[in-house]
Amino acid sequence: MLRRTFLSGCAAAASISLPGWAQSQSQSQSQSQSVSPGIDVASKTVTVGAFTPITGPVPFYAILSRAADACFKWVNETDALKGWKIKSVSYDDGYEPARSVAVTRRLVEENKIFALAAPVGTAQSVAVIPYAKEVGLPMIGPIGGATALFAERLVFPLLPDYGWSAASNLDYALVGLNASRVALLWENDELGRSAKRGFDLLMAANKKQPAESIPFEVRSTDFTPHIRRIANARADVVILFGSNANLAAALKTADRLGFQGKWMAPFFTADPTTYKLAGPLLDGAYFSSWLMPVDADDANIKAYRDTVAKLYPNDPIGVFGLNGWSNAALFVKGFQMLLASGKPLTRANLVDVMETMTNETVGGARQVTFKAGDHRGARQEGIIQAVSGGGFKLVRDFKPYPADVFDAKLA
Repeated sequence: MLRRTFLSGCAAAASISLPGWAQSQSQSQSQSQSVSPGIDVASKTVTVGAFTPITGPVPFYAILSRAADACFKWVNETDALKGWKIKSVSYDDGYEPARSVAVTRRLVEENKIFALAAPVGTAQSVAVIPYAKEVGLPMIGPIGGATALFAERLVFPLLPDYGWSAASNLDYALVGLNASRVALLWENDELGRSAKRGFDLLMAANKKQPAESIPFEVRSTDFTPHIRRIANARADVVILFGSNANLAAALKTADRLGFQGKWMAPFFTADPTTYKLAGPLLDGAYFSSWLMPVDADDANIKAYRDTVAKLYPNDPIGVFGLNGWSNAALFVKGFQMLLASGKPLTRANLVDVMETMTNETVGGARQVTFKAGDHRGARQEGIIQAVSGGGFKLVRDFKPYPADVFDAKLA
């Protein structure tokens, strides 16, 4: 009690003898009260966090997080936030949704993060939403494509709903490849279910039925029964929505069984990582992509290529890494807008300003737009094809998603 009184007395004496100091302290206290956790006004630092699968079935997904980290370091080095720095913290979740929630809680309670920025995983990000809503935590650029990610005000997905991407694949299969019998292989979680919704909607709009529609588990390595069913259904195109490892395993099984159909997959599998897993079996496969080609003559994409090559020279330069970089860049763009707004640096104000983002360039994405009640970020895709020698080329330019799916009411 005596010590507390003594300190109060000293503070009072200081405020009388040093009015400027007292005013400065008052302003600092007022400012600190007007910001959210994760904002250090004194050092001009904002702390963000993410979960990433360093272990588990898809450890190579950590490439996404390293590319995001490279983006934040590039921002700090180039002073893109005009004096402000980004501190990023990430923890391994093993690609397990329950662990993703535990990691997020740790990031909030121990690391005092301002927002999640580029967390990895579709089912993982969906699992975190209830906790994020509970604590008012923005989720910026979750690297996943589930319908549920577009239905929450705190969540700003840069990736498209995988249903839209599946519809883009199907549209190209029907129109570009003149396919008559298209099969879908879909990962049995939110990623695959989202893809199936879009696939089914566009099939119905075209008054067609899938040749087959078969789920598989994320850890699947043997696709023998799946490929036999697809072959028996005489499918001429197979669209697979799952990981790079799943696609490689399916291609190997198809080769072993002599299945000759064409293959299509989502953008994140159009990457050197998949070539390492599948080898030349990937040649000729098609991919829908919301990202510009990674070798484009563009300042944003060049920054990705140069920075990752410098900081993580063992990581491949490809669509996979550009995905991680671009989702990190979405937080950067949002925080730039928040700083420019002059509003207090709060989580709520970050959400407000991001809902005014219109036709912005964000990493490898173009025309990114968010508005109240509509958090669809990327709104168009092109078609990329794997070519002999391990490369990828754009074979159909970017165009809007099929309206029958893109404008359908979100579940």
